[in-house]
Amino acid sequence: MTKSGATKKSQSLSEPKSAPKDDLKSLPMPEVEKRLASSPDGLSQDEAQKRLSQYGPNEIEEKKTNAILKFLSYFWGPIPWMIEAAVILSAVAQHWPDFAIILILLLANAVVGFWEEHQAGNAIAALKAKLANKAQLKRDGKWISLEARELVPGDVIHLRLGDIVPADARLLESDPVEVDQSALTGESLPVTRKPGEAVFSGSIIRTGEIDALVYATGKNTYFGKTTQLMQEAQSPSHFQRAVLKIGNYLIILAVTLVAIIITVALFRGDPMLITLQFALVLTVAAIPVAMPTVLSVTMAVGARLLAKKEAIVTRLAAIEELAGVDVLCADKTGTLTQNKLALGDPFCVNGIPADQVIFNAALASRADNQDTIDLAVLDGLKDKDALKGYDVVHFQPFDPVHKRTEATVKGEEGKPFKVTKGAPQVIMELSANAAQVKSAVDKAINEFAARGFRSLGVARAEGDGAWQFLGVLPLSDPPREEAKATIATARAMGVKVKMVTGDAMAIARETARTLGMGTNILDAGGFGDTKHHETAQLAESIENVGGFAQVFPEHKFHIIDVLQQRGHIVGMTGDGVNDAPALKKADCGIAVSGATDAARAAASIVLMTSGLSVIIDAIKESRKIFQRMNSYAIYRITETLRVLLFMTLSILVFNFYPVTAVMIVMLALLNDGAILSIAYDNVHYKDKPEAWNMHRVLGIATVLGVIGVVSAFGLFYLGERVFHLDRAHIQTLMYLKLSVAGHLTIFLTRTRGPFWSIRPALVLWVAVLGTQIVATLIAVYGLFMTPLGWGWAAFVWGYALAWFLVNDGVKLLAYRVFDPTAAPLLEKKQSM
Repeated sequence: MTKSGATKKSQSLSEPKSAPKDDLKSLPMPEVEKRLASSPDGLSQDEAQKRLSQYGPNEIEEKKTNAILKFLSYFWGPIPWMIEAAVILSAVAQHWPDFAIILILLLANAVVGFWEEHQAGNAIAALKAKLANKAQLKRDGKWISLEARELVPGDVIHLRLGDIVPADARLLESDPVEVDQSALTGESLPVTRKPGEAVFSGSIIRTGEIDALVYATGKNTYFGKTTQLMQEAQSPSHFQRAVLKIGNYLIILAVTLVAIIITVALFRGDPMLITLQFALVLTVAAIPVAMPTVLSVTMAVGARLLAKKEAIVTRLAAIEELAGVDVLCADKTGTLTQNKLALGDPFCVNGIPADQVIFNAALASRADNQDTIDLAVLDGLKDKDALKGYDVVHFQPFDPVHKRTEATVKGEEGKPFKVTKGAPQVIMELSANAAQVKSAVDKAINEFAARGFRSLGVARAEGDGAWQFLGVLPLSDPPREEAKATIATARAMGVKVKMVTGDAMAIARETARTLGMGTNILDAGGFGDTKHHETAQLAESIENVGGFAQVFPEHKFHIIDVLQQRGHIVGMTGDGVNDAPALKKADCGIAVSGATDAARAAASIVLMTSGLSVIIDAIKESRKIFQRMNSYAIYRITETLRVLLFMTLSILVFNFYPVTAVMIVMLALLNDGAILSIAYDNVHYKDKPEAWNMHRVLGIATVLGVIGVVSAFGLFYLGERVFHLDRAHIQTLMYLKLSVAGHLTIFLTRTRGPFWSIRPALVLWVAVLGTQIVATLIAVYGLFMTPLGWGWAAFVWGYALAWFLVNDGVKLLAYRVFDPTAAPLLEKKQSM
């Protein structure tokens, strides 16, 4: 190619970029070739490289957050700010041990959170790598095989049976091909595409072989345009909101108490350094240092458990979202159904046996074509050896002009005959007995249509004789075997399943009826302009119906949006490109087994095994994980309140620091370190969706926190007024009490009934016992504090256990006030 020729090509290539996509999809082929500066001979390798630089790889770019920025994000927010404030105060007060320990906790929280999300990202990246596909294309006049990402507009590709179309292309001269677009449109049945027509990236060639001219790649394809909707779909995590609310609650409380103390200290004339030291201690006490880490680890452990059940979590917060899902929008094709045609009971004329109708249709079918209709008919044969002894002399495959297949066959006796199958009206026109059977056949076809079946006519001709109509074969896309039971189980767990499909109303209704979802199906074609808000009546219909028919990608996205606006936590299952925007928009998107790249990238959970039953397992597991997080949140707030209020009142009333800064840091290290084991605890899951009830969480925690302050002052009173201990010994006494009673609190908050109602996991027992042995040894032998001795340590343990029993009774009363539904939980199944 000359330099000027290359320049002309590059100049002409700027045209399709500005031209509307539909132009290249519908313009006459000579004009398309002119705009793309290409021909059926393809491109040169040099020209292809230039276009690759111009257009970029043929892939859908995903938004990727810079790893450093992602890591730094863990240092931003109310809780990290509080930890950072404590670090600064430690440095100002020159409390270097405190400074080092708090800084380590801050870094540990960020590293754990970042690592867990990074691991989840690697998992989905590995999945996508397995799905990379190749393309046959013509370069420099020769056919070569390259990765599909190397394709550029103007390339000529070869498509054959079973190929996934790698880019949007116009078909060149050849016989028509059958294309499966179910991953794009949700339609079960393949469509016929003739030379000159467009085929879209992500669709599958079902019959035939043909060359095609690529006119759009990457984000400019139909596939890519669909995934652009995902950029609009950003649903904030309820988990993030809950953590922020807890953090804000503690911040406001800490700031208020610090302000009170500073004001009192100024009136008393206390030295500023002492006041600053107290502000440091109080700030440390107010920080739920390990809360983000514990909650992240709890979800990460749950993610690993789900992975063992063939469900890969790509976004940790999705586990908490799944626990709250109360509406599950399930894509029909390939999700509720098998995405595979099945033969129903035939309609026969003139008393011809059903087996004979199927047999003749099977002779007019070919397995090696992998045509879905042919395979369905062949699968309908009861005797798989019935075709042996019959020689197919000539076979005419289906084409859009004749709309039927035809085979010339020699029977076992050597007599030739012909068989055909196809569109019923076409087969009827061929048949000599059409007039006699027309009314009965039309009635049968209408009945099949009402039940969601597609009809296939069958006829036979002996030798050169006339065609005789034999009967009608009904075809359907059958539901998955476990789908009905899965839907029933989901309903029992408080999750309403809604079917979403691009199929016609009749098929949608029949599928819904078969699956026990009712027949109240809404036609999405009536949504109109989905950019506008619905009337209240339509929004209510969307909320109440059992499913939606004739749905386009923007409708799916819109259905999710309306349900979310009406207060629902929405899950979405799907496998195709057309599901991707809704998967991203949903609170929890679930890509089922065999999903496309786009669906997997958009989903929060990717299923690696077929069937929906794993979704129920995932919901159960997510609800157990939620219970663990909820228990920890109540525990952490309770302990923070105890320390905050006890220290503040001690300063205000007695002008005395009941514990030192080092004691506070040691409490955080021992208690929050061991409490990570709650991620493995035994819990009950509820048969209804979970949600963060901050009124209940803060209410229960506040009651338990206040009771803890009462018990702490009781011990303080005994130590100072009854036993006349000095202040140094009282500080050690109070440290051990706060440590022992604090860890016993987890056995209160982990159950909504009496503390013995659910047996704790062994790992939790060992963690609590181990850390409290360490805390007791520290107090007894006086590491960083005044030695207490074994006698006083035993007294503290007895005191803490007695109050533990009192606190359990108070907890039960508090649940009656803040959560009247708590009692029935005791009747639920225990799950280890």
